[in-house]
Amino acid sequence: MTKHIIYITGISGFVGQNLSQQLSDSYAIQGISRSPQPGQMTYVHFFASNPQHLAMIHLAGKAHDTKNTAATKDYNEANYALTKKVYDHFLRSEAQCFIFMSSVKAVADEVQGELTEDAVPNPITPYGISKQQAESYILANLPADKRVYILRPCMVHGPGNKGNLTLLYNLVRKGIPFPLGAFHNKRSFLSIDNLGFVVQQLVSSQLPSAVYQLADDESLSTTELVELMGQATKRKVAIWHIPKFLIAGLAKLGDFLPLPLNSNQLQKLTENYRVSNAKIKADLHIELPVSARTGLLKTILSFEQ
Repeated sequence: MTKHIIYITGISGFVGQNLSQQLSDSYAIQGISRSPQPGQMTYVHFFASNPQHLAMIHLAGKAHDTKNTAATKDYNEANYALTKKVYDHFLRSEAQCFIFMSSVKAVADEVQGELTEDAVPNPITPYGISKQQAESYILANLPADKRVYILRPCMVHGPGNKGNLTLLYNLVRKGIPFPLGAFHNKRSFLSIDNLGFVVQQLVSSQLPSAVYQLADDESLSTTELVELMGQATKRKVAIWHIPKFLIAGLAKLGDFLPLPLNSNQLQKLTENYRVSNAKIKADLHIELPVSARTGLLKTILSFEQ
């Protein structure tokens, strides 16, 4: 039997590579890239074609720059203008399902309590603003006869991802004590396995168009994450409970001096950012296959390879 075709932009990235593998058993995957790549279609060819296919998954875009060196124009072009062009092509095509990979940062840079889909978007960074502009365009142009899903994942991780988790991992690997044990924050993470599972369910579902936030079931503190790294790597981790006011003072000095911690890094390591996944689980009638700790252990162990 001929497999239905799913088009994926940004297929060469971490999420794209994993999704293409997870979906390839059931669907024929066609990647789309800016420049010619073996087995992939360029955007020029993509926009000029109108083949019959099942779905488009739009992953391509500019990721959040934690060093804040990227220009606003770059985010607008990659995250808004390109999304608009891809989505307009979807509306003209025979495809029945469109999935846009947005971000929780399209809603809020800081979270009080737990972030749900009811929160009024108020992004601050150029990255979050560009994602929210893309969301707004899609929501203003929803077709009655097709399915459109906007997904807002929190921090996605998995084997092959060299993201922020590697910074903490390197501390543990080198045996450097973790000095922030006095902070008790809670952060949400998202395993690439859970993300792929949800996307597979949505592609084959008949749910009406909707916006969904994605996260694992559990939230962990940064200290718990460091302890999990020690468990995974069988390394003894020293957790120092230095008073918060002393840490805050050192971080302020780090804003002006070459210290290993500054105010921005402290905020990222100790902030609360809990994301609800209740809506997607209820609408799809699912339980996520991978627990937060199991998924994180898998990612951490991949750093050892």
